[in-house]
Amino acid sequence: MPNDNIKSYLHLHLIVFIWGFTAIIGALISLDALPLVWWRMALAVVFILVYIKIKNIPLQVPRKTLFAFLFAGLIIMLHWFTFFKAIKVSNVSVTLACLSTGAFFTSLIEPLLFGKKVVWYEIVFGLIVVGGLYIIFNVDMQYVTGIILALSSAFLSALFSVINGKFAKEYNATTISFYELSGGVLFLSVFLLFSGEFTTSFFQISMSDLGWLLLLASVCTAYAFIASVKVMKFLSPYTVMLTINLEPVYGIILAVLVFQDKEKMSPSFYVGAAIILATVILNGIVKNYKKVATKNELV
Repeated sequence: MPNDNIKSYLHLHLIVFIWGFTAIIGALISLDALPLVWWRMALAVVFILVYIKIKNIPLQVPRKTLFAFLFAGLIIMLHWFTFFKAIKVSNVSVTLACLSTGAFFTSLIEPLLFGKKVVWYEIVFGLIVVGGLYIIFNVDMQYVTGIILALSSAFLSALFSVINGKFAKEYNATTISFYELSGGVLFLSVFLLFSGEFTTSFFQISMSDLGWLLLLASVCTAYAFIASVKVMKFLSPYTVMLTINLEPVYGIILAVLVFQDKEKMSPSFYVGAAIILATVILNGIVKNYKKVATKNELV
C-alpha cells in the first residue's frame, strides 16, 4: 500500500503538470468557453469509449449510481466552463492564482458531506487566503469578473474532488470517467440545443483549433481524467486537491514563457498569489503533522 501511495502521488504530479498546460491550450484556442468545453468533453468521451472497447471494460453500474455519475458530470462541466471563461475574460495567471483556493473549499466541503469537524487553523488559513485574494483583487479592476469566475471554478473543482473521492474507492476509474464526461456532454448539449447555439458555425473549426482540441481531449482530459480518478483510490480528496494547487505554479510559469508580456503582472499580484500558495502548502504541512502525531499517540 505505501508503494501504491508513492506511485499515485508521483503520478498525480504528472497529471497536475498536464493540467497546468491545459490553461495554456485554453488560451490558444479561439473558441469561446461553452463550445470549447463541449468539444473537449465530446472528443474525450470518444477517446475513452475506444479505450473501453479495446480493454473490454464493463460499464454496468446501478441506476442510482449512474445518475450520481451524470450529476458529477454536470459539476465538472460547470467547473471547466467557469475555468475557461475566466481565462478568456482575464488571463491564465489570474485564473490559476484564484484556482489555488480549491484546497480550502475542500476543507469546508468535506465536513459538510462527511460530518468531519472544521478545525480552527483551517479558518485562520482561510482568512489569510482571503487577504491574498484581496491583494489580487486590487491589482486591476478589469480582472474582477475573471477572479469571480475562477473562484467559482475552484469551488466546483473542490466539490467534484470530494464527490469523486468516494466514487473512486468503489468503481473503475474508466467507467466513472466515461459516465461523468458523458453526463457533462449531455447537460451541455441540452442547454446549447434550447439556446439555439447548435448552428452550422458551431461545428466549423479551424485546423489550428482542432489540433489543440484533440490534444486537450486526449492527453489533458481522457488520460488525465481517468488517471486522476484512479489515484483517488490511494490518496485522500484533500491530498489530491492540495497537490492540484501546484497547477498555478506550473501554469503561470508556462504562461509567462508562452505569452510573455500578456501574462506579466504587477509585483503585488505575485505577492497575493504567493500568500495563497504558501498558505495552502503550510496547511498541508500542518495536516500531515497532525496525522503523524495522532498515529504516534495511538501506538
